[in-house]
Amino acid sequence: MVKAPRVLLRGLRAADAYLGRRHDRRRLLVDARTPVNYTMVAPVVRALEADSRIEFYFTASEEPHRMRSIYREASHVRLVHPRVAAFMKFDGYIASDFMWATLPLGTRRVQVFHGVAGKYGFDALDCSMREWHRLFFVNERRLRNFIQSGAIDADSDAIRMIGMPKVDCLVDGSIERNTVLESLDFDPSRPTVLYAPTWSPASSLNAMGEDLVRALIDMPINLIVKLHDRSRDLRERYSGGIDWVARLEPLLAKGRGLIAPGHDISPYLVAADAMITDHSSAAFEFLLRDRPLVRIDRPALIKLANIHPDYVDLLASVADSVNTVREARASVESALSRPSRHSQRRQAVAADLFYRPGGATRRSVEALCELLELEPVAVPAKTCEVQCQPSA
Repeated sequence: MVKAPRVLLRGLRAADAYLGRRHDRRRLLVDARTPVNYTMVAPVVRALEADSRIEFYFTASEEPHRMRSIYREASHVRLVHPRVAAFMKFDGYIASDFMWATLPLGTRRVQVFHGVAGKYGFDALDCSMREWHRLFFVNERRLRNFIQSGAIDADSDAIRMIGMPKVDCLVDGSIERNTVLESLDFDPSRPTVLYAPTWSPASSLNAMGEDLVRALIDMPINLIVKLHDRSRDLRERYSGGIDWVARLEPLLAKGRGLIAPGHDISPYLVAADAMITDHSSAAFEFLLRDRPLVRIDRPALIKLANIHPDYVDLLASVADSVNTVREARASVESALSRPSRHSQRRQAVAADLFYRPGGATRRSVEALCELLELEPVAVPAKTCEVQCQPSA
């Protein structure tokens, strides 16, 4: 005898499939933990949101009470609670982190990945990724690592070499430095320094952030402090339990400095003439701008965040490494006076970590349309304002 829940589930699937056929639209569900997760897929969403055959829905399967804050910079967002999403049929599920929303009605799952910094065992997996229908790889290095670790098979049909849509804007000219600085009320004629630490109680922010800001704010520069989303989270494991906005804003107000107002770091990467970090994915993204990096060496962070040694070495090879606030300030001064130092190495590492930057959004759209049995048409070189039509 068939149990009642199974009968109910079949009925729900049939009803949802019928309704889906009636409006003839493909439903895509985007899942995110933080606003940064959303920025990874935002260019693709913007490219497809005008297509009448596609409906985007957005959820936060792990912390649904944070949905509005996670997607606050997105436009035309259709939020859906994970408990409601479980009763809906989606043609595709998109995540940029290792999330897995419960969707009993079935879907095709797409992993677009988050970051290229090699943290938290991301490039040395001890689990299988075979359950994903598509894996949109950022670079060949990660693909090789996944195959070597046994996470996927070399001949997997899920593999797609895409790149990172988020960084297309760093190379295609769609963001202008002076426009960003003027929007922040900064003088574009002054050099701009970006301090972008990663999140962790062991980060440089927790170890020396206040002292570093004090030292930098006295320099003849514009100073942008870009806090990671998690550094704004007052829970101990993320920020060390510190309200960093409240701590830093009074210090920044003493000079030409501010905390970056937006979640997407891309405009600030374009605006910056030099960057200070400890170990963040944004530091590697900054290599696409071919401008100097200052790296604060934090062995405790490397251990706690389980950063792959290869990525530690890569970042060290393109930056001036420092251990103290005094060294950091001196290195910033040197970097601004000699911006071409390490240039050749920066370009080589950027080419390794970002597959064909500038075209990742278009390739993502094409791969999604293929998965959804839609044919992409009219893909502009830069804007990626794409529409899809049913395949023949």
